[in-house]
Amino acid sequence: MARINLLPWRENQRKERQKDFIQLMVLAAILMAVIVGAILVQVKTSVGSQESRNSYLESEIAVLQGMISQIKVLEDEKEGLVQRMDVIQELQRSRPGIVRMFDELVFSIPEGVYFSSLSRTGNIVLIEGRAQSNARVSSFMRNLDASKWFDDPRLIVIDSAGQKAQGRNTGGHRFSLTVNQVDVTGSEEE
Repeated sequence: MARINLLPWRENQRKERQKDFIQLMVLAAILMAVIVGAILVQVKTSVGSQESRNSYLESEIAVLQGMISQIKVLEDEKEGLVQRMDVIQELQRSRPGIVRMFDELVFSIPEGVYFSSLSRTGNIVLIEGRAQSNARVSSFMRNLDASKWFDDPRLIVIDSAGQKAQGRNTGGHRFSLTVNQVDVTGSEEE
């Protein structure tokens, strides 16, 4: 048989395969670099787009925060105005009550009783004055209790140390009493 050397053919085939493999590796590396570059560009574009959206949202939030602060200022002003209106309405509502209170005091006071001071705190009226006798103070308290505008008269003090001048008692009995003022204006309006 003849001797045929197949080694160079195989070696040429191996070199050809190795060359194809290196070309495929270079092509794969280039393709990977292109893919990685495309991904990086896409990520940078997405980040830039998101940053522009974030800055837009931040500017809109700042505008809305300004509006919210203006709304809070307006609500505070509104609350102040509502409180003032409530006070004015309460004064308007209680105005006839004060007149009626003085009118009832005039009709309730018996002869011989004189006021030296009159003060009101809330619904409690403090009356200080002088009377010719204890009976007149009692009569005054009964008249206050009978009035629909007053309730629960309470005597705080009565002092019978009168002053004598020219043979007669000019000072009388000093007294101090409290009485509750009843609000009947709401029931009359209904």
